[in-house]
Amino acid sequence: MANVNIQELLENGVHFGHLTRKWDPNMAPYIYTEKNGVHIIDLYKTAAKIEEASKALEKIANSGRKILFVATKKQAKDIVAEKAGSVNMPYITERWPGGMLTNFVTIRKAVKKMASIDRMKQDGSFDALSKREKLQINRQREKLEKNLGSIADMTRLPGAIFVVDIKKEHIAIAEAQKLNIPIFAMVDTNSDPRPVDFVIPSNDDASKSIDKVLSYVADAIAQGLSDRKADKEKAKAEAEKEATTKEESKVEVKTEETVEKK
Repeated sequence: MANVNIQELLENGVHFGHLTRKWDPNMAPYIYTEKNGVHIIDLYKTAAKIEEASKALEKIANSGRKILFVATKKQAKDIVAEKAGSVNMPYITERWPGGMLTNFVTIRKAVKKMASIDRMKQDGSFDALSKREKLQINRQREKLEKNLGSIADMTRLPGAIFVVDIKKEHIAIAEAQKLNIPIFAMVDTNSDPRPVDFVIPSNDDASKSIDKVLSYVADAIAQGLSDRKADKEKAKAEAEKEATTKEESKVEVKTEETVEKK
């Protein structure tokens, strides 16, 4: 489970909320005080929520399901791409494709189209096309790669989504809700936390804050994946041991039968 350091959260500005006049009253339980017209988030509650979310994410990763990260705001894009990529999880950092979850079959078709273009280039059929056709296909491939390249390995709906800034990513939140996909999110003081299953009250505008929270999240997912790998190896070793024992038993039985005949 995540070992959250309150001092590190403080140093990275995780406690800074929005201006008091922009607050959402549903965030009241997570607000410690206000200073110079800005709400200050209770970091002890943030730490507890990070630990709660980390435990759940570790479980999901351990089950073999994917966690889709969503963050299209400028200060979060690169961080999310790096953290999600480090644990081999899909992510959306460009425009959210409408129907990404609710119309997943169509999205998968677009991803397959990208793969078919790659096959054309490998088998040589791409070279037989005219210059104009090549240009059109290359443009199509670039567009697909930009919007969907990071989810190419996501063959089924994710086990959960992790969102940075639920106000900006409200379409993703709505789609996940419709399909009962668990929602994890960094939620600032200007947002309504009620649609989120695992709320992490935190500053979702500063890159340092986003980086710090996502570090804990990525570590939890990495632990879940590591445990899954260890469990698989253990099961494989046990299966091999059982198979060897059975073979030895067969040899012993045959030996005994041979001795008895003599």
